Amino acid sequence: MIEAAMIWNEPNNKSHWDPELDAEWLRFSEMAILAADAIAHENPRLTKVLGGISPIDPAFIGRMSAHGVLDHVDAVAVHGFPLDWNLWQIHEWPAKLEEIRAVTDLPVWVSEVGVSSFGAEEVQLWGLQRTAELLVGKSPRIQWYSLYDLPSTWEATTRHREAEGSSYYRHFHMGLLREDGSPKPALDRFARYTPDIGIVQWFHFEDHRLDDAVGWLKRLGVKSLRTGLSWADSFRPNALGWFDRQMEALADFDVTVTFCFTPEHRGLMPHHTSPPLVPEEFAQFCAEMIRRYAGSGLDAAGLRHPAA
Repeated sequence: MIEAAMIWNEPNNKSHWDPELDAEWLRFSEMAILAADAIAHENPRLTKVLGGISPIDPAFIGRMSAHGVLDHVDAVAVHGFPLDWNLWQIHEWPAKLEEIRAVTDLPVWVSEVGVSSFGAEEVQLWGLQRTAELLVGKSPRIQWYSLYDLPSTWEATTRHREAEGSSYYRHFHMGLLREDGSPKPALDRFARYTPDIGIVQWFHFEDHRLDDAVGWLKRLGVKSLRTGLSWADSFRPNALGWFDRQMEALADFDVTVTFCFTPEHRGLMPHHTSPPLVPEEFAQFCAEMIRRYAGSGLDAAGLRHPAA
């Protein structure tokens, strides 16, 4: 069941939105408002969340407020990785939440937090435990990134690759499960924190891990799951078939579905970080997905039949 729709992912991170093409954030703000209103039109009960920011920057939230974006959403979200990428320490988590609460009255979700096992799996185990101590009860949604390691043959969604040094390769070791599906030490500890902490798991197009992931999530007692439906993927052959399969498999969870990634042929520049040529097209994609998976006329599995 879809409980929330998130508009973009880490918009203030240049790996996900190109600030050189939108220095004043006017294009993003227009797109976000159009998308939020389109989602609300299809399902006014759905929680609309401004895409989780990384880094945690109250000035960015203040800019979104000044541009009117916060008047169209129900929550804002933050992402934090103090043991891997951020320039602050893990014990600062409560203070980071307060920085955002100082500039908005909206609920603040922690929609992505995690620790890589790149250096040592014991570090991930300790980081999970300390994160839970610091955040459980402090935010209405806490979602751990992620269930699976990123397969080594895939590409992390970044524009820096080897130029990042070890920072790039940390992306591949964020899971509670290794690439081969075997559990890391943090997996058993994670089960102690469900359902207070949910999971973020991005499923790539026709991802072979989908069914196994559902099994693991149920065994771990996960209730809330954050994943994505890619606007860029929607132009692939059989895109709706894959989206249907994914959303039907996840029907037993409280799903936050994230809409993001610009199709190369629909951006100002041919890259997934580009602002779209026509912001209304992104809003239309969001509306179509909500209509299909969280609108009226749905069956028990959450799918729309052609006659509906």
